[in-house]
Amino acid sequence: MSLSRRALLGSALALPFLRVAGAQEAATPILFVHGNGDHAALWMTTLWRFESNNWPRERMAAISLPDPLARADDAVAQPGRSSSAEQTERLAAAVAELRAKTGAARVALVGNSRGGYPIRDFVSQPAGAAQVSHVITCGTPNRGVYDWEFNPGNEFNARAPFLRRLNGGTTDVVASTSFLTIRSDNDLYAQPDGRYIGRPGTPTGITQDGPALRGATNVLLTGLDHRETAYHWRSFREQFRHIAGREPHTMGVIPEERPRIGGIVTGLSDGAPTNRPVAGARVEVWTLDWQGQRESEALLDVTTGGDGAWGGAILPAWRYVPVEIVLSVPGHPIAHFFRSHFPRSSAVVNLRPPAAPTETERAAGCLVRLTRPRGYFSWPRDVVLIDDQEVAEKREGIASIAAARRNLPAARAGSPVYALYNEEKLVGRAVPLAENRIAVMELSW
Repeated sequence: MSLSRRALLGSALALPFLRVAGAQEAATPILFVHGNGDHAALWMTTLWRFESNNWPRERMAAISLPDPLARADDAVAQPGRSSSAEQTERLAAAVAELRAKTGAARVALVGNSRGGYPIRDFVSQPAGAAQVSHVITCGTPNRGVYDWEFNPGNEFNARAPFLRRLNGGTTDVVASTSFLTIRSDNDLYAQPDGRYIGRPGTPTGITQDGPALRGATNVLLTGLDHRETAYHWRSFREQFRHIAGREPHTMGVIPEERPRIGGIVTGLSDGAPTNRPVAGARVEVWTLDWQGQRESEALLDVTTGGDGAWGGAILPAWRYVPVEIVLSVPGHPIAHFFRSHFPRSSAVVNLRPPAAPTETERAAGCLVRLTRPRGYFSWPRDVVLIDDQEVAEKREGIASIAAARRNLPAARAGSPVYALYNEEKLVGRAVPLAENRIAVMELSW
């Protein structure tokens, strides 16, 4: 790169920081909490947007709760799943850790979906509220996903003890903490009909106003789906304004010169996701050309220890290059994750092995899965293509699908595969299912 271009790029990167000089010391620490079955990686793009607006990386944290799935009955122990009380205890520990790290008396808490429950539970206690300056719940089913006699002990039932306690007062907020909720009219967990939770035709007793809280600032962002209420740039704007008290300077992500990526390898328990670390997993990182071919030697090839951590891959400077991350976990299919370029560093590129092929998928010579962790697909809002063809899972109405697949013949092994989601394009490579390999094309946006 020429000196003049580097100087120009450097000036562009510095501009937002110059506008808010001195703000780093005053930035409120923020703790991000994922939803049911999810993990910290979903906050990656949100962290990038805050960083691009001069929020110091060291004053933010995204946690992965060990057992992210709720129990069928909140009061009955279930292997690999967590109770509402356990989630609140773990959140309290994470708040204490962030306060100790930053020296701040109070922090801001931002939660998506189920992640809003332990936040509300924590601040409903005087000792918790004293440690929290701001609360933001994004798509959290604050009135439940349903209000009915089925599953009476389930955490998401408005009639269950947990939500009855949280919602039993005359207000849903506490005076010393500033509350914001972000919701949508396209949220599959805020619907009057039980279609999206396995009981079509059964009224849920819930409406799109279910995520709102009495006494909070309640914002409706039309068209966004359940996860986008947390991870979309429109949601980021509301989060930033609520915590900072001003507009962000950019909604986008300002690139770094040499992004470094890493994260944790976690596993599956009886097919269900966990966030507990996996030892003995091999992680390889490669850059690709636009035909899906590896460019050179691997940037990283490591095996995880007891903490499941992997990291240290430094991506090329100032180049928009596709990335392939190969995850090999004993007892699971080998995953070839194909990703678009990482514009900034991230320590939450967490990896899980893919689920075993279904009966339908086993017929493929090469299996390609397209996933969107930070949102769902919605038609006709979105364009979703694999190999220049619309995906078979296309379904109009409320956004409710986050994954699609394409079965390819064995003869395609080694050939490029392209996927498109609106303006984000991925390139990957078909891999042979006979070798227990699956291509996972994972969208970032």
